[in-house]
Amino acid sequence: MTKEAVENGSDDMLIDGVEPEQMQRNLVPEGFNPNYLKVYYGKLFPYAEIFKWMSYGNDGKHPACDLSYFGRREFSFTLENDIYLRFQSFNSAVQMENSIKEKCPFKIDIGPVYSVDPAKRHAYAQGGDSVFTPVERELVFDIDMTDYDDVRYCCSGADVCLDCWPLMTIAIKVIDTALRDDFGFSHILWVYSGRRGVHCWVCDGRARRLTNEQRAAIPDYFRVYKGNENSHRKVSLGGFPVLHPSLARAYTEVLQTFFEHKLLCGQNLFATEERFEKILEMIPDASIAAELRGKWQENRRSSISKEDVNVVRWEQLKHLLQSGKQKILGLRRCVEEIVFTYTYPRLDMEVSKHMNHLLKAPFCVHPKTGRVCVPIDPDHCEEFDPTTVPTLSTLLEELNMGSLGGDLENDNVIIPEGMGE
Repeated sequence: MTKEAVENGSDDMLIDGVEPEQMQRNLVPEGFNPNYLKVYYGKLFPYAEIFKWMSYGNDGKHPACDLSYFGRREFSFTLENDIYLRFQSFNSAVQMENSIKEKCPFKIDIGPVYSVDPAKRHAYAQGGDSVFTPVERELVFDIDMTDYDDVRYCCSGADVCLDCWPLMTIAIKVIDTALRDDFGFSHILWVYSGRRGVHCWVCDGRARRLTNEQRAAIPDYFRVYKGNENSHRKVSLGGFPVLHPSLARAYTEVLQTFFEHKLLCGQNLFATEERFEKILEMIPDASIAAELRGKWQENRRSSISKEDVNVVRWEQLKHLLQSGKQKILGLRRCVEEIVFTYTYPRLDMEVSKHMNHLLKAPFCVHPKTGRVCVPIDPDHCEEFDPTTVPTLSTLLEELNMGSLGGDLENDNVIIPEGMGE
């Protein structure tokens, strides 16, 4: 991407009848490209902000700071062709910036702060395992949409859309509230993974110093979904007359509303026999399940109601299970269990349990989608739309247009034709 290439290519790219603005917006093909990544790392990646965050005040600006702190943090790079470099470390923001610009990693992962510089770990090998050991790490959570494939019908695997994304919104709302209200954490960062999920970084000093045992206990606190392919009842809410306060809060403030207003019709949960049978299997009383099944099969053969079939059948199920004659706790609790099964957060437990687990850095670019891993405001997470997240292509287009402060004459940001192929 030389200045000469840009200058020589400019005349060839002029087309009669096409406005210059339109020309420039068409210069950057969609997708992921290493050449795009070089421009992104050269002009837009927030090195100073990442350094400030990861230093936690240990940046040399006050006498009590630990000048070795940032230099003991592990970074790992995934380069082109899946070349994997672990135990990268940097003593300054400039050193980190220079290394990233030089290596142009497809992905950057962040690990723990070790007792010694991870890049020099071999020098301490004879001292035993206790010399080189992780001593701090943010408490992290990884929530992946693929773990919800049994309760979403619009997409599967890595695909997401606006009909299933509310599942991620629910997870953010439920977990963020519990981390703040139940555990007293306040410094929490939510980040879009770039494709099919979200990551959470709990950055309080108390959270960073948790032991592995303590880390394992926190995601276990959220572990309601315990089902598998062979079990009809996939959640465990406890056998008490009332829900645990954290679960009751999640249900009344988030789950019930999202289930009934977003997922019920968005996923057409009762629209087919195959789908409503999955729900009927959760009802422990066979006679009640049979009664509902009879109503719905008969309704299918009769005239179609003007009301949405998902809403009608859900209301029928709720009325039958929560009517005054149902004295058995398991039946009255069944409605809640169905909602929890379809909505409650599902965590990757292993990510949170161990201090030395690596997690993708914010502001990386996902190599499959080209989307930037941008932060999400938990107070307005229902407004987040993964389909409008900035991509490498759109960011480079904005640089070309000058809206991100790019200087076309001096900075040579324009991507010549053919570079995106």
